[in-house]
Amino acid sequence: MTSFLLYLLVSLVLLFVGLILMEVTTKVKEFSLMAQGNKAASYVLGGRLLGLAIVLYSTAANSISLTDMAIWGGIGIVAQIVVFYLAEWLTPRFNVSQAIEKDNQAVGLFLLLLSVSIGIVIAGCLTY
Repeated sequence: MTSFLLYLLVSLVLLFVGLILMEVTTKVKEFSLMAQGNKAASYVLGGRLLGLAIVLYSTAANSISLTDMAIWGGIGIVAQIVVFYLAEWLTPRFNVSQAIEKDNQAVGLFLLLLSVSIGIVIAGCLTY
């Protein structure tokens, strides 16, 4: 029971830290936009949350210790942030940040699915 609670606590802390780091390191401030009713921002934020949860699930399920889980969870968080920047760089026809701020729901949905997809890929890479 103690191990379960420790893994749960560390996973929730990593999830919270990951969301905060994503909010701080990206141009778009999804929490603020979402409070204004911006659906695209809520899609992006929800996708990030789900993508991170998938990564953290894999780290908890495959780790050999709590420290191992925390380290690989941190690596997964960084990978998710890097992928967001790659997505913005790889979409030269439009500016991802501006599209989210303008509530372009197609872009928001794309980023949601990208976050989930990359979360699944990262989770798979974290198994050993």
